[in-house]
Amino acid sequence: MGIRNNTNVPNFILMGLTDSEEIQQVLFMLFLLIYLINMLGNAGMILIIYMDLQLHTPMYFFLSQLSFLDLSYSTVITPKTLENLLTSNKIISFTGCFTQMYFFVFLGATEVFLLSSMAYDRYVAICNPLNYPVVMSMRLYCALITGSYVVGFTDTLVVVLCMNSLYFCKSHVIHHFFCDITPILVLSCSDTGYTEILIFIVAGSTLMVSLITISVSYGSILSTILKIHSTSGKHKAFSTCASHFLGVTIFYSSVVFTYLKPKQSYFLGKDQVASVFYTMVTPMLNPLIYSLRNKEVKNALIRVIQKREGSRQLK
Repeated sequence: MGIRNNTNVPNFILMGLTDSEEIQQVLFMLFLLIYLINMLGNAGMILIIYMDLQLHTPMYFFLSQLSFLDLSYSTVITPKTLENLLTSNKIISFTGCFTQMYFFVFLGATEVFLLSSMAYDRYVAICNPLNYPVVMSMRLYCALITGSYVVGFTDTLVVVLCMNSLYFCKSHVIHHFFCDITPILVLSCSDTGYTEILIFIVAGSTLMVSLITISVSYGSILSTILKIHSTSGKHKAFSTCASHFLGVTIFYSSVVFTYLKPKQSYFLGKDQVASVFYTMVTPMLNPLIYSLRNKEVKNALIRVIQKREGSRQLK
């Protein structure tokens, strides 16, 4: 993916969230805490799933991939944001800015499709449990994971081709805390109408296909749960997918609010708050949501700790 500098602007300035130094210090401490929890939670989730053999199932392999994506795309954004909150120099190079944007689009689009794959996995587990081991085979799991990354790469390729055709000769000040598509389009002195439409179609198609898949999956799951006569059976089935549904709701609500609208309706304050949610807060919440509501993850953590303590005692 080449990055062609069609501009007389050598770099950009990320204005961030606020000009107040006091608020910047507070935000630095808050975002640093969120990022550390994010790193610890997602890395811990990956490690637990890797170390505990009882979690070597498609559901938990999907969760480990989700943790990896959350860890990655939060890392693409947060360290630079923390640096800008500490220093008065908020410059980011042209290449660095577009590299950040491309990786963010790639990882975000990949996660969108991964979440719909996870919804399908829960649909098969609850609506067709007897055939679950056959349907959700390792072959299908690998195909869904590969498909998620292919979708992410395709969306990014479209953005690369569109952005490389633009020319920047106006302001180099980005009114955002990272290099996102909409704030950069605002700065272009080229006609961005075609670019906006193409990106909107590609991003909208990815989101809509994913949302339809999730909606159909959870609609079928809800219908199946309501048919269960046992109260304990309903509770078990609901708890199986409730955490995933909560994570999906938080992620999609902020993403849809930010991106499924034209450039002219870009509103700095509200869009930045929504961006904080899906770039920092949601990646931090996902491991907490999936671990705190999941007995199998809790039991796996206990087993891993006991195993480590046992090995220490043998030494």
